[in-house]
Amino acid sequence: MESLIRKSKILVVDDEVEILKLIKKALKKEGFENIYIADNGTNGLEIFKNENPDLAILDIMLPDIEGYDVCKKIRQTSDIPVLFLSAKGEELDKLVGLSIGADDYITKPFSIKELALRVKIQLRRSKKQFNIEEKINNNIIKVGPFEVNEQTLEVKKNGELLELKPKELKMFMYMVKHKNQIISKEKFCDEVWGDDFIGYDNTIMVHIRRLREKIEDNPSKPEYIINVKGLGYKFLVKE
Repeated sequence: MESLIRKSKILVVDDEVEILKLIKKALKKEGFENIYIADNGTNGLEIFKNENPDLAILDIMLPDIEGYDVCKKIRQTSDIPVLFLSAKGEELDKLVGLSIGADDYITKPFSIKELALRVKIQLRRSKKQFNIEEKINNNIIKVGPFEVNEQTLEVKKNGELLELKPKELKMFMYMVKHKNQIISKEKFCDEVWGDDFIGYDNTIMVHIRRLREKIEDNPSKPEYIINVKGLGYKFLVKE
């Protein structure tokens, strides 16, 4: 676990160059190997797109776009831990940050050791969700051309391993267990995100689209993940 955490990719976005250098130096000292820095939101999002980091630390007050907006864009495609780092310490600012999908909020001036500890905590939680919580039992489920190993969390199609991210994996496993049944977006929120449906509509659609790109022969004409208009989705498999 610790070796995985040390190899995690961390994105830091802040308009103060000295703070960027300080954070990078501190995280390196704590054993983190892959630190990516950006001094504005645009460059930060470009790095996010290219490097697919495991965690992001965002300042709120950026010269081009607000950290809030950077977080929203990240949340459209990813559920990585996001920590806000800001001079804005008002309770309302913290609530706004947490409500749009942040996992933690640290007020400047801050303790480097505390920041490093919070980063480790968030990464441990993220890794556990993928490596432990989803290990339901040792069974291998075979549905149509798919094979799901619940112990190793591997999904294969016609014997070929599919690379699914944690939330994609959890969504797919839930659909496999409820094959040929209509699954509402609300149900996905309850079972995958563990939260209310409010605000998750776009997130679910993005994850469905990405799943189709990985499991369908022709994502534009899906054969397995079918839209049921007004009701949700169905994982359609002919036995």
